[in-house]
This record gives sequence, C-alpha cells and structure tokens, in this order.
Amino acid sequence: MLDAAPTQQAANWLRSLSAALEARDPDAAAALFLDTCYWRDLLSFTWNIKTMEGRAAVRAMLAATLVQTRPHSWRLEGDAESAEGVVEAHFSFETQVAHGKGVLRLRDGRCHTLFTMTTDLKGHEEKTGRTRELGVRHKADPSRETWSEARAREQATLGHTEEPYCLIIGGGQGGIALGARLKQLGVPTIIVEKNARAGDSWRNRYRTLVLHDPVWYDHLPYIPFPAHWPVFTPKDKMGDWLEMYAKVMELNYWDSTSCVSAAYDDTEKVWTVELERAGERIVVKPRQLVFATGAYGPPRRIALAGAERFKGQVLHSSDYAGGTPFKGRKCAVIGAASSGHDVCVDLWESGAEVTMVQRSPTTVVKSDTMMEMAFDIYSEDALDRGMTTEAADMLVASTPFALLPESQKALWDEIRQRDAAFYDRLAATGFAIDFGEDETGLMMKAYRTGSGYYIDVGASDLIIDGEIGIRSGKQIKALSENGILFEDGEELAADAIILCTGYHSMHETVAQIVSREVADSIGPCWGLGSGVKNDPGPWQGELRNMWKPTPQEALWFHGGNLALSRFYSKIVALQIKARMEGIDTPVYRDPA
Repeated sequence: MLDAAPTQQAANWLRSLSAALEARDPDAAAALFLDTCYWRDLLSFTWNIKTMEGRAAVRAMLAATLVQTRPHSWRLEGDAESAEGVVEAHFSFETQVAHGKGVLRLRDGRCHTLFTMTTDLKGHEEKTGRTRELGVRHKADPSRETWSEARAREQATLGHTEEPYCLIIGGGQGGIALGARLKQLGVPTIIVEKNARAGDSWRNRYRTLVLHDPVWYDHLPYIPFPAHWPVFTPKDKMGDWLEMYAKVMELNYWDSTSCVSAAYDDTEKVWTVELERAGERIVVKPRQLVFATGAYGPPRRIALAGAERFKGQVLHSSDYAGGTPFKGRKCAVIGAASSGHDVCVDLWESGAEVTMVQRSPTTVVKSDTMMEMAFDIYSEDALDRGMTTEAADMLVASTPFALLPESQKALWDEIRQRDAAFYDRLAATGFAIDFGEDETGLMMKAYRTGSGYYIDVGASDLIIDGEIGIRSGKQIKALSENGILFEDGEELAADAIILCTGYHSMHETVAQIVSREVADSIGPCWGLGSGVKNDPGPWQGELRNMWKPTPQEALWFHGGNLALSRFYSKIVALQIKARMEGIDTPVYRDPA
C-alpha cells in the first residue's frame, strides 16, 4: 500500500476506503484505520456533529449508517502533502443525498484522522456563480413584480399570513450569519432581535470595545470584509457592518422584538412562539427554533453579602455602557478575564481610579504574539500562500478536539518562553497567571469553559505600571457601606463595583422562554467535558449541544465568535433545510 509519493499513498488509501464502503463492509473499512484514530463527521454519515474515537467506534458508525448513506465518488482534490511522517490530503465525495469534502491524514499507510463534511444537498444547492438567479424576466408583462415589490410582499406576509419555517431568537452575528445561510437555501426565516437596530448588540457595549481577533478570522459568509478593513474592528464599525449585511442579504429581521414564550407540539411538530413587537403581541408557528443569543445565556450575577449596605452602584458588565459617569470615582472591577480587562481600561481612560479584583488565575497573551503564532493560517501571509478562509476553516475543523491539547501545549510552551520577561513583570504585580490546568492555554479554555483568558491589547501594561490596581488571591467576605471587605480584613474603598463575572449557559435562556424542564433535558451548552473545573461533562468529543440536534426536537443552538458563526452557520442551515425538504435525517449517536 505504501508508495513513495504522498499523493499516491493518499490515492491508494482513498481507493481502498471507497471499495470497502461500496461493498458495505464496515470491517474492511475499519481495518484501514490505526487502532488510535479519529473520524470527525459533520452530517455526511451521522446527520450529527460527531467524532468517532478508535477503530471500534468507526466500525460501529459505519455498520449503522452505510446502507442509508451510500457514499461514493471519492476523489482527491489537489496533491497530498507529507510532513513528519504524516500524509495529508483533501478530497471530495458524494452520498445518496449530498456532496461532501474532507481531509485525511495517514501514518504508516493507515488513517489517523479523517474529516468528512456535507457541503451541499443534492437538488437544493445554493444558486451561486453560473446558477445564480437572473433577477429579471426580459419580457413585457403588465403583471410584472419588481424586486422592491416582491421584497415588500415578503416582509408584509411572513410572520403574518404565512408562517416562517424557522425562527431565530437573537439577531447578533450568529443569528445574522445563520439567517443569511437559510436565505440562500430558500428557507423562510424570521430573525427576532430585542434591540432597535441590527448591530446594536455591539453598539451598546462600552465605547472602547474592539474585536480582539484579526479581520482575516472574522469574515461573515458570502460578503468578506473589504481589503482596507482594519485588522481589529471597533465595536461601532462592527455594528454598522452587521446592519448593512442584514439589509444587503435581504434578511427578514424583526428588531425591537422580544420572545415571550415558546412551546413545542410533539404531535403537530410545530412551535407556538409568542412575540412582543412594538407593543403588539404576535404568535408565529415555526417548525424549527434556533437560539442564537451568543455563546452564552443570561448574565451571571454573583451574590455579594452586605450588598444592601453598599452606598455605591453595583452593575454587571452587560449593563456597563462606558466609563464617563465614573470619572474621578473609585471603581472595583470583579473579574479578570477579557471583559474585566477591557472595562478596567475603559474606566482608566475615563479618569476613574480602578482596581481589578482577581478571583482566579488568568491566561494572558500579548496580541502581537497571538497574531504571529496562533493565527498563522488566518493572515495576509496565509492568503499570499494560497490559504483562503475556506481552506483555513477546513483545516481547523478537521482536527479532532481530542488532539488539540497536545498541540496547544506545545504552542503555549513556546509562547511562555518567548514572552517570559513580560510574564515576570506581570506576575510581580501580584496578578495570578496560569495557562490552564494542563498548560494548554487560551484556546482550550475557550472551548472548555469560555472563560479565564485575555488577549492583551493594553491592560497588562497599565497593571504592570500600577495604573490599574490588583487584588488577587483574596476572598471577598462582604460589601461594606463604602466598598469591599476581604477575608483578611482589608477594606477596598469603592464608589462603584462592576461585575465582570460572565454568563450562564445558553440553555438557561431556554429555561426562561420554553421551560425549566426542557432546559434541564437539554443540559449545558458549550464545553468538552475534559475534566477541568467548570467544563460540563462527560466527554463527548464535541462541544455540547452546539450546532447539532439537541435532546429537544426542532430546537437548535447557534453561536460563538465570528469565525465559528461563519463556519457552523452552514452546518445548522443544511440540517434545517434537509428537514424542510423531507430528506431523511437519521441522527447517529453513541450506540450506548
């Protein structure tokens, strides 16, 4: 099976896999994999987001899905590459109902990791390029309907005389990206957003907020940022982009609309959703309901003993709009992750006296270092090498979560060595630094708990220079009339306390809108179940409940940063489209 050329090795292996699958022989197919192997599938075989770990799991999945899936037409795409004994190749394939793409990695002639992903549903492909809509009928017609007339008719009927097939709760980046995907697939969809304008979820934040991720990582589907766009996007500029995007993509976007309640009829297979829009109660009956309220749910407001005695103001970061009202005042910020740092900087720039109260260690990385070492495939240099955003997304998605800790630990060992002097100066202030329980750094914290990290865009120097005070490793006993009392007897004077204490899981939003019972049946969203503190288990090899079927039929979660919203919006949209078209979608889960 082994040939000298990597492309030939990959072609031979793919040919063997194709033969085994077409023969409906799970044993022969599984024999092509190493004992320790991973197959990550996005819909193609499992109608799920699922990673099979180990040869036995691969065999079990194939035994359950091959007859339904009927995979065929496996073809290499381009040349394979070889590095450090690993042959990597991209390929395309088909199933009975879909087209797909994938990435394979071989060691010693057998598969170590395989990635398969549905890209289009047969007969329901997006109309793009050569298949795009003509946009006009070149024929005189007294009953002609112009584009603006058709658009006005759609807006007047959908949700009133015609039911949407899908309702998306949340009109931020996630809801807008998913709405655009569904629009291109012809799925009648309404996005509801409580704010007055698309983009207000960004505009309403504190004035100095800027995206910490670079522009190459943050494109939305279909319309990338233009070449002149800044590397780091200011929040109001991001808000304007989202508002423009929603309009240009012709989304049915209901602003100033709150979701009051939702209930699912198991018999009729339909949701009854009560909305409040501009003081009017409206009931819609979608078949699919998506929660796109960000990566998280309601704000996490910690209880502070003695709060009734405190003479100052206490507010959560979600209610913090800017530091101007706090000029000349003493402010304590409880929390030392991204929001805590950003709020401290905003307060300092506004002329407040700021102290950060750090309750647990934080993973910190300099922005320049992060850009150079962790975003190498999302950069101008990457584009010069031919690494498009789509190609970069495929590479990221093709790596099983189980293999990330090893590579991330190596990366963060290098980062710590490179910026050792910076970390020494920061630690000397009393600021507690860690790199995760297993030293795997920021990305693994993001996936596991979504908390506990900061990309340094200025706050660390203020801490080092003493401009932002630090109280770390001290337990809060209670609030006094004039500030915070710590267990060691110290009292920190404060006129205002800002809680940068994070957010609950998105399933808590379901509890508020649907029911506590449904929320509990679904369980927490996000997290890998890695065993580290605050990472909900057990291990599933994937993020819990995100972008895939949940225990509640016809209820979905979509969220994450701009990059995750861009990529997984397609996966969610394809699942919803398949159900609208009556395509059989048997969801494969663990046999147990």
